[in-house]
Amino acid sequence: MNDASVKSELKEIAYAATGSGPLLQRDYFGVIEGSQWTPEKLAEEVRTHFVDFAPKETAAFECPGREGKALKVDDELKIHISGIFPCKVRVVHCDDRSLTLRTLDGHPEAGRITFGAGRDEQGRLTFRIRSRARAGGLLHYIGFLLLGRTMQGRCWIRFIGRAAEAGGGRLVGPVHVRTERVEEEPADCGKPDMPTFPCD
Repeated sequence: MNDASVKSELKEIAYAATGSGPLLQRDYFGVIEGSQWTPEKLAEEVRTHFVDFAPKETAAFECPGREGKALKVDDELKIHISGIFPCKVRVVHCDDRSLTLRTLDGHPEAGRITFGAGRDEQGRLTFRIRSRARAGGLLHYIGFLLLGRTMQGRCWIRFIGRAAEAGGGRLVGPVHVRTERVEEEPADCGKPDMPTFPCD
């Protein structure tokens, strides 16, 4: 593949500040018991087997050439979302406990999302997914209100459930879900490429 072809496939990051509608922060939080994994081990497994945790009926992820390898900064994942043209996200931040992705042009949302492991006040293993995003455009915003919100919720709730099962554990009660409107932060408009929440 020549340089011109490579450049034609590169897509720019779609920062939340460039989207349409309100900036929404969506939290999905689960407490896990019965697992011997540490937060670091859980986060490593998510980076390595990310495409297997996401339910394919709502969002099928692909990362050609990275099968069985941990995702790293600048890796891109292709997503097949039901009823939407394929789109992409890019890994912009990784550490021992988290993975952060940003949407690329053509994605129905504009923003970033972090997947992070930790412990609660009782020392139990936890897993959180937090996105900060706007709709990628007006039509995407309408689509999200009509159907996308439900599909997205199902996807990330199932993701957390699979993360618990992979480590031999189980969720303590349901996944807690919360959505709220938030004000823009520097990372919503561009750099720095930091997680949407601290995972220490």
